[in-house]
Formats: sequence, structure tokens, C-alpha cells
Amino acid sequence: METIGFYAGSFDPFTNGHMQIVKKASKCFSKIIIGIAKNSEKVIRIDKEKMKEAIEKTIKEQKLENVYVVLYDGLTVAEAQKHGATILIRGLRNGTDYQYEETIAEVNTKLSGLDTCYFRAGELRIPFFKHGYGTLWKWSRCFTLCAKSCIWNSKK
Repeated sequence: METIGFYAGSFDPFTNGHMQIVKKASKCFSKIIIGIAKNSEKVIRIDKEKMKEAIEKTIKEQKLENVYVVLYDGLTVAEAQKHGATILIRGLRNGTDYQYEETIAEVNTKLSGLDTCYFRAGELRIPFFKHGYGTLWKWSRCFTLCAKSCIWNSKK
């Protein structure tokens, strides 16, 4: 049976933590689809098409042949089902993330029947907060915290 994981997020920007989750998930599932959500409630810092291209380039450099990237607008579970996903993928940095994600996972399961698999976002050696990446990105200080040079180059 083919197992397809759907990893959704705004990825604004796509970070090393996100990449670690993709690498881990790609070893556990037949296929991974990274879904870049168009969230009208968030201020967009990075053009979604450029981010998609940068992530695809990074995936190719990492030789992750079972990982694909899509852009979508709407409910995550609907997009996941459209691509035949059998599980949703989420990353956790800490206990606060778990509480937040568990609430979303419960709703997603009730809406679609899809369960959620959590992966620990590793490699970040300092405590950091979600919006900190955006601040670093805005002030061009995201040299080592953003996933790969192709993402950094997409800003220039």
C-alpha cells in the first residue's frame, strides 16, 4: 500500500527545521507532498511561486525523489485528499506546538478521517519563536537559519 504524507504550511520562509521534517518523513512514507498554503490572514513576505521553486531546488539538491511541492488555497484536508494523502504531517518544536497541533489534528480527523503524524523539528540549537524567522528574513539576517542558499537567493 502506498503511503502519502501531506505536509502543509505557509513556509514563509521554508527553514532548516522544515527541511528536517521533510527528510524524516521521506524515509517513512512512499511519497511526500509539501503543500504551500495561501493564507489570506497572514502577511506574505515571500512570493509563493518563488518559494515553491526554491523548495523544489532544495529537494533536488538533497536527492529526495519522493517529495513534491504544490501550491493551494482552501482547506488543507481537502487538498491532501485531492492528492491521495493517507496521513497529514506536522512538525513540533516544543510542548506548546503539540497542544496547538493536537487541536488542529482532531478537527482534521473529524473533517476527513486523516490522522496526523508528528515529527520533531531538530537541529535548531537555540530557543526560537515562530515569528523570529520572519523578522530575521525581513532584515536580511537569515543566513544560516533559512533552509538553503537557493531560498536566500530568491529574496535578492
